[in-house]
Amino acid sequence: MRKRPVAAAIAAVALCGAAAPHASAQQAAGQDQTFLIQVHQGNLAEIAAGQDAQRHAKTACVKQVGAVLVRDHTKLDTDVKTLAGKLKVQLPASPSAEQKRQLAAVQAKAGTSAYDTAWLKTQEAGHRQTLALIDQEIKAGKNTQVVAAARSARPVVAMHLDMVRGGTCRMTNHAGMAGVGTGGDPAAAEDGTTAASAAGLAGGGLLAVGGAAWLLRMRHRSVTER
Repeated sequence: MRKRPVAAAIAAVALCGAAAPHASAQQAAGQDQTFLIQVHQGNLAEIAAGQDAQRHAKTACVKQVGAVLVRDHTKLDTDVKTLAGKLKVQLPASPSAEQKRQLAAVQAKAGTSAYDTAWLKTQEAGHRQTLALIDQEIKAGKNTQVVAAARSARPVVAMHLDMVRGGTCRMTNHAGMAGVGTGGDPAAAEDGTTAASAAGLAGGGLLAVGGAAWLLRMRHRSVTER
């Protein structure tokens, strides 16, 4: 009879232990929380910078890159805010004081050719910093959802860095956001690529069949003529 309370206590401890991982999966603290906050502020800063470039840049390339930043970082930040809401992480409403200062310094050059140069250099530094944050989260993050979000965002931020690297504007025709229409899910994007490849292979097979039929007809015609 005395064994029952002991058994019940063991069962209760086991249940608590089983519930603990589930609870931690629904929370973000330490590295994960810091990442969500900092990358959110980075997104806000890039959106503001992109909008400013569209208004004040002298070159078409910088204006176009600015538009890409607004488009991509708006999408990235939507995902960050959704995840932060699920994980109960409170996000700030604006970029950091340093990010605001950097944009103000660039804005002071509006109307001159120096604006574009300053804007590109600031964006290069900002995207290098964001990539460092992402790589740190991928390496040290504990929450699988936050780490997955970092992995999903990395190719987009890396593409942006390539567009401003060395303070030189490079707007390419393939500057589309990674994972468009897939919610930023690289696996879904890969599935789309696989489907396209399969379609291409199927098309190639049809061409091969058509070519073989054409050869057979030509051989038959040659035999008939003889």
